[in-house]
Amino acid sequence: MPCETKPRFVVLYGSQKGQAQSIAEGIAEEAEDRGLAADLSCLNQDQKYNLEKEHAPVVFVVSTTGDGEPPDNALQFVKRIKKIRSSDHYKHLSYTLLALGDTNYANFCNCGKTIERSLQALGARQFYPAGFADDGVGLELVVDPWLEGLWNAIKEAASKMASERTAQSEENVKDSAKEFQDLTEPDVQLNLLSITAPPTSSTLSGQNLSSSSERTEFISQNDATQTKDEGIPQISSSSPLTNSVPPLSESSLNVPALPPPFLDVTLEEVDAPEQSSGLLYKETFHEVPISRAVLLSRGDSVKTAVLLELDISTCPTLTYQPGDSLDVLCPNRAEEVDFMLCRLGLKDKRNHRVHVTLKKDTKKKGAHVPPHIPQNVSLLFLFTWCLEIRSVPKKAFLRALVEHVADSVQKRRLQELCSKQGAADYNLYVRDASLSFGELLSAFSSCSPPLSLLIEHLPKLQPRPYSAASSCLRHPGKLHFVFSVVELPACFGRPAGRRGLCTGWLFDLINPGLAFPGKTESSSSPAVPKVRVSLRPSCSFRPPSEPSVPFIMVGPGTGVAPFIGFLQQREEERKRNPEAVFGETWLFFGCRHRNGDYLFREELEGFVASGTLSHLKVCFSRDGGEGEEAVASAANPRYVQHNLLLHGQQVADILLRQSGCFYVCGDAKNMAKDVNETLMEIIKTELHVDQLEAMKKLAELREKKRYLQDIWA
Repeated sequence: MPCETKPRFVVLYGSQKGQAQSIAEGIAEEAEDRGLAADLSCLNQDQKYNLEKEHAPVVFVVSTTGDGEPPDNALQFVKRIKKIRSSDHYKHLSYTLLALGDTNYANFCNCGKTIERSLQALGARQFYPAGFADDGVGLELVVDPWLEGLWNAIKEAASKMASERTAQSEENVKDSAKEFQDLTEPDVQLNLLSITAPPTSSTLSGQNLSSSSERTEFISQNDATQTKDEGIPQISSSSPLTNSVPPLSESSLNVPALPPPFLDVTLEEVDAPEQSSGLLYKETFHEVPISRAVLLSRGDSVKTAVLLELDISTCPTLTYQPGDSLDVLCPNRAEEVDFMLCRLGLKDKRNHRVHVTLKKDTKKKGAHVPPHIPQNVSLLFLFTWCLEIRSVPKKAFLRALVEHVADSVQKRRLQELCSKQGAADYNLYVRDASLSFGELLSAFSSCSPPLSLLIEHLPKLQPRPYSAASSCLRHPGKLHFVFSVVELPACFGRPAGRRGLCTGWLFDLINPGLAFPGKTESSSSPAVPKVRVSLRPSCSFRPPSEPSVPFIMVGPGTGVAPFIGFLQQREEERKRNPEAVFGETWLFFGCRHRNGDYLFREELEGFVASGTLSHLKVCFSRDGGEGEEAVASAANPRYVQHNLLLHGQQVADILLRQSGCFYVCGDAKNMAKDVNETLMEIIKTELHVDQLEAMKKLAELREKKRYLQDIWA
């Protein structure tokens, strides 16, 4: 009997931080158990796939980054398909798409939507409805049910496409036979060809799937587990993070399949391993000194805001414009790295060289050594500069950790947290609390994972972006940026609050290393600290190129930072071109307290006095009385959106009648959404249109790059 051919499909992904890639790899790995064969490729690996000739179902898994931009490894693909003009270019293509996004940002799932629009415009057919997963509420709410329905849809699509190809082949045979008959007329010389129909692809019915091929494992409450290791201190049984309670503790669980291991890791003792952070991003990052630090917040302000001035005079490639950002490369905290090494039992091998290779027998599709793992570095360097040990562990990681937990209660609880039934608990105690892997490891004290598992699952330690808060016209050879020290509150699994990784590191770097205004720098002060930075140019978040164009800026808190650069630039341009016509400028700023966190107050008032800033509208949300929030009113606006609404007529005039620009910088989760809703109300009121027309107008402003955002969650 001939071997039965598994139906084939293609998985293509575009991923910035690894989530889309992880889902795509999971689909490819599960395919074999589902009786299917998957070809996995990244969208930038165009030598590995060819959509122009692809007759198998195609599954796209893509994320969105920045202000609705494609991931770096999908950018060229998106550009390429947008240039194609033929409406039937992909009429042979059958596809589905899973898009990842975050509704805290305006252009939700924009990359996925762009790819889908392009494919449909080019004639491609959708064999399964697209999924749009929201990281703002939990990707799994869409991803899990979408994946459940995917497998039958692939089989049906593959079967249909195979039937279509068979029918086409038979039609081709008939046509060829007719041509043969026509050619056998008298006086015609023949070149006889042997014509055979290609074999048809066989399909695998759902009945051929055995129960062992299911993605999830079913675990009952009474399943046997390993015995508890009495030698390791246990976390308090009252903690809901580690303690299972009814009804979940009494439920059977759908647990994800165990991710296949794919890395071999060995350690080699060496005399002097390379430790410099310069090993990373050699060509793109520059080490520059901090020449000045200024504490911007005052008194008992809730947030500590600091301005840093970098001396970039020796780095000619760090030429920036207002609106640009810079990436700051920061290390993991030494005490957290030490904790990790201790828990892994590797503290005495911290200076050993790490060798990472692929397992020869791995079952993981598309397995490769992660590109952020350099060769010939020490274990200490790897944990300090390469791995995001503060990342929130994904469910697949929790599932892998289950295999390395000795305590039966903790093992069951980890199974719950990664299960379908435990989704609410995972969101509450892990995801929403931003519980780091290190904190999870501390809570589950009997968990002892191998080093290879951490390297497989911990993502790359990402540089942190900050908006430039200066103009090189005002400060040649200098670059300013502002940060607020992030404070994460205590929670289950985090007995004490902690600072944000980069903001905490920067604050420790300058305090007391550099003197703040009003302090005296002693002769014994340490050397001037340095940071590694890289420029991140903005494509569109820039002041209007034509100075006569009016613009409005909305930037509460540290969101005002890029607009300081805008206004410094505008003031210098006014000095250099006194005869030029400059459009009016508005800034809407807000903070908690006038006397606590009114950032750049003197400089902003100076811009007003010089005529650089036409209108400065400020509001203070907590200056309404003793311990009470201010009550919003016409005389006392509480937030920037209230001030916008109060000046709705002027805002509409600039934006809709004078073709001005509107910029927003700051918090994406609340402020940016509220400002967007307020703009919608202003448009509805001033243009006398309904909600749908107002939304279309805002979309048009975005498309024309006249409504621009630089926001973060």
